[in-house]
Amino acid sequence: MDLGNRRNALKASWILLLATVFWGFSFLGMKALGLVQQGLLPGGSTWFFASLSLVARFGISSLILLLWSVRTLPGMTRLEFQQGIGLGLVGGVGLLFQMDAVNYTSASTAAFLTQCYCLFIPVFVAIRNRCLPKKFVALSSILVVMGVAILSKFHWQEMRLGRGEWEAIVASMFFTAQILWLERPVFSRNNMNHVTIIMFVVNLLSVLPTFFLVKPPWHQVVAVCNSAPVLLLYVILTLFCTLGAYTLMNYWQRHIDATRAGLIYCAEPLFASLFALFIPQLFSGFAAINYPNETLTANLLIGGGLITGANILVLLEAVYISKRSPAS
Repeated sequence: MDLGNRRNALKASWILLLATVFWGFSFLGMKALGLVQQGLLPGGSTWFFASLSLVARFGISSLILLLWSVRTLPGMTRLEFQQGIGLGLVGGVGLLFQMDAVNYTSASTAAFLTQCYCLFIPVFVAIRNRCLPKKFVALSSILVVMGVAILSKFHWQEMRLGRGEWEAIVASMFFTAQILWLERPVFSRNNMNHVTIIMFVVNLLSVLPTFFLVKPPWHQVVAVCNSAPVLLLYVILTLFCTLGAYTLMNYWQRHIDATRAGLIYCAEPLFASLFALFIPQLFSGFAAINYPNETLTANLLIGGGLITGANILVLLEAVYISKRSPAS
């Protein structure tokens, strides 16, 4: 690995951490959006609210990025199509399962089970490479699992694998495939704007069947969107949590390996918990919903500390690698 690539690995680690900030915020945004829309359409299907949100987010994001990249589109390659289609299929289905899971289990349990990819990825890589994970990776994975379990107040004795729990695990499997597909060396020279456009379009197409299957009459679809708070939440979730976060992920993850990327992504519930200390009350004020702030607890301090420690290990390793002399 040359010096430029080592420095890119360090920069990529920080930028992917920024993407988890956006995704952490998205948990609160999706929760607030659901509360507003349930008030506008009492008794509406949770699958409808989830699929409508994804249709809006991926549809608008793909259009924006399409306009941004219009000059380079004629040069789109087969490999860019292949990578974008793969990312779109697994990512879109994973998000749909994740968004519906929170309606059938606690948000903390869903958040914990969704992070299972931090275990799935090193296991897959170990099997693929026929070698055990490095001690550093194993330690970071253990810290993350412990941190997320404490942060989410997860209790093994009370866990029941119902619909919400299974959906969260299924979502994590799809996210594992997404992270692994993104790192494949054959795609290293792809234009990631092109890949992300294809990904967003496929995301959109993958959730459209669900949307049309569960949607109510069109006047009710319009009714749950015809609200200033709903439109503002759609803008935030689209620009920052979809367009911004996935563009950063798709471009920068290729500079580090999938296992370390998966560990960084586990900071998502930490940021969600920190934002939950003050953001819900802001949502309640402008959206006229009952969404109280959470309080600072020992679980947040201890669990968040373990997740932070795991991410510090990832970043320190990237610093160490970046300072090593370039390979001859």
